[in-house]
Amino acid sequence: MESTLSSRIRVLVVDDEVRLTELLRLELDVEGYDVDVAMDGTSGLLKARGEPAPQLIVLDWNLPDFTGIEICQRIRSSGIKIPILMLTGHDDVSDRVTALDAGVDDYLIKPFSIEELMARLRAMQRRVQEFTDKPESEEIPENLQVGDLMLNTNTRDVFRGNLKIKLSVKEYELLQFLMIGAGKVHSRDEIMKNVWGEDFFGDDNLLDVYIRYLRNKIERKDAPVLIHTVRGVGFMLREEQRQ
Repeated sequence: MESTLSSRIRVLVVDDEVRLTELLRLELDVEGYDVDVAMDGTSGLLKARGEPAPQLIVLDWNLPDFTGIEICQRIRSSGIKIPILMLTGHDDVSDRVTALDAGVDDYLIKPFSIEELMARLRAMQRRVQEFTDKPESEEIPENLQVGDLMLNTNTRDVFRGNLKIKLSVKEYELLQFLMIGAGKVHSRDEIMKNVWGEDFFGDDNLLDVYIRYLRNKIERKDAPVLIHTVRGVGFMLREEQRQ
């Protein structure tokens, strides 16, 4: 292989299943990755925050000391933006929402094929590169407003009138996308691509879940409706008086 060690992508695998971690170490090495392994959440967190930092993290949901969700939250609270792929046996939509809200970039249900795991890692690498290469001219305005709904992109504060609204990470990203394109109908594919990433492998039922969560938080009785469903197309955000 022509790649040198210094040019290999560094992957941190955090999982306490010895057979699985050894298999992943072998397969990832063959694919040209430089692999480090942590057998518990504490070690994984230290290695994620250490130097040289990993460039991708494969994180199991069930660990002997902390859950993968807790580890991911701690990694994100440290300001670390390394892409994280979560391995999990949890397949309910609510569990996927929990993982994504914790800051996971993608998830893979056990049992899985090595080929699919490799495809997920390549997709995460592409999304990071696309974000890095995005022109600065595409900067988002500091303040977005539709009716009495206000969003500050610097502080990530969201208000409906005088009421401050607490949103999860993905709820915020979805709302920000809809507000930037306020008054325009966005297809389901367009929303999934821009909020979850072009290479996201999950099903788009998650979009319906997040739309419902957003409506429950920002819509108010006796106030203009903001989030609208356009049947057969997708969703749009605009102020519209209730009848």
